[in-house]
Amino acid sequence: MTRMIRTLGLAALIGAGLALSAAGQGTTIAFGGLRADPTQPVEVTSDQLSASQTDATVVFSGSVHVVQGEMHLSADAVTVIYKAGDKKEIDRLNAKGHVLLVSGSDAAQADDAIYTIDTASVEMTGNVLLTQGASTISGQKLTVDLRSGAGIMAGRVKTVLSPGGN
Repeated sequence: MTRMIRTLGLAALIGAGLALSAAGQGTTIAFGGLRADPTQPVEVTSDQLSASQTDATVVFSGSVHVVQGEMHLSADAVTVIYKAGDKKEIDRLNAKGHVLLVSGSDAAQADDAIYTIDTASVEMTGNVLLTQGASTISGQKLTVDLRSGAGIMAGRVKTVLSPGGN
């Protein structure tokens, strides 16, 4: 009976398309669709925009939607931070409030997120929920390399695997 449960658990893991392994206090995750192309332009729409020449930042607020290639990010507010000395090249995006990141068939939501353009990395924090098909994984911090699709979920990680799910 125990062997059958282990076999079913392994089948569910493979069927869900998740590659999980213990990694210190986190869980390593392979993302199928959660990827980005940092060479693509970043398009932002929102209800309001405010800019600061001093800080080299632009703050978008109210129903913010960011698109870069196939990746979509929405949040209550997004601060665009430009590289030091270059007010045309974006360094990173800081998203706050009801953050949703969608790419391919993967979706992740959290309270806050930081997307660093050059490294194509996203760090999502606070009540993180990742959905891949019928399977979910939750925790307090998700860090993803959007080029390779590899990531780590940390902070009281919980996984729900659906046998035979997509």
